[in-house]
Amino acid sequence: METAQPAPETTSVSTRETARRTGRPRAFDREAALHTAMLLFWRHGYEATSLADLTAAMGISPPSLYAAFGDKKALFRAAVERYLAGPVTSASLIATAPSARAAAAALLQAAAVGFTGADTPPGCLLATGAISCSTAAADVQGELAAIRRAVEATLRDRIVADGLPQADALAAHVMAVIQGMSTLARDGASQGRLLAVAEVALAGWPDSQST
Repeated sequence: METAQPAPETTSVSTRETARRTGRPRAFDREAALHTAMLLFWRHGYEATSLADLTAAMGISPPSLYAAFGDKKALFRAAVERYLAGPVTSASLIATAPSARAAAAALLQAAAVGFTGADTPPGCLLATGAISCSTAAADVQGELAAIRRAVEATLRDRIVADGLPQADALAAHVMAVIQGMSTLARDGASQGRLLAVAEVALAGWPDSQST
């Protein structure tokens, strides 16, 4: 009578192969790949950037992208987090400014510089990344809007703390100008032009704490 081969041996070989595959280091630099994805989303927007565009630019296969980042939405969220990260953030600019007006000026000036970087696409990822989306990407659009509203709320709280009038309108005005500056940058406006826009935007800022 023939003796059947024991199943554990086959399972053991399969397990060893799986362990070797999962234990191998990824053949790409995750941070560099994420930076590349961020630039693509920044330049083209969430929906206009296809999975094929991403894998080609990142130099990885779709399975590698899914293994490292999850799906396209998860990758976009990681790209937005990278965009927002850094030693200087909107929150830190507002918190460290000596006044609400100075905080608004810092935000506007940072936007003018950031929207016209030599090594990055023009404009703002938060303003243009999902400005027009289908219902399938409504959640992505909503998340970016929530980030913008959070910045506006932080600035509004600082304005209120300074005792200035029309805090809601002032904060909304700054955010509207920033989004407009993003559009100007995408249309080719220079950093100098955006800085001039920022200066004019502050011309009517209240000088006193009177109501």
